[in-house]
Amino acid sequence: MADNKGNFFKRLGKKISDVFAELKRVTWPTGEKLAKTAAVVLLVIVFFAVYLTLIGSGGRWVLDKVGFYDAVETTAVSETDPSDAEAPVEVIDDVGEPTEASAEG
Repeated sequence: MADNKGNFFKRLGKKISDVFAELKRVTWPTGEKLAKTAAVVLLVIVFFAVYLTLIGSGGRWVLDKVGFYDAVETTAVSETDPSDAEAPVEVIDDVGEPTEASAEG
């Protein structure tokens, strides 16, 4: 069974006071130590950014040299015959007699 000891708000207040008590026992770094640690982290980030960029660029260069990215020329083929576009179209009017009309309208 659940072990409910007291009201919800009392338990919540106890947890919050426990958190503050624990934070008082924490050994916080000095400003100098914090600055040095932040500098090391930033240097490591910059190092790996440059390293990974060089790896990517080097890989791209190698693939270019072996012809991996060579473009293949393609030509588009029209499926419609341009001479068909100007041919007259037979339209049947309201009376039912065929009349000649252009393809434009």
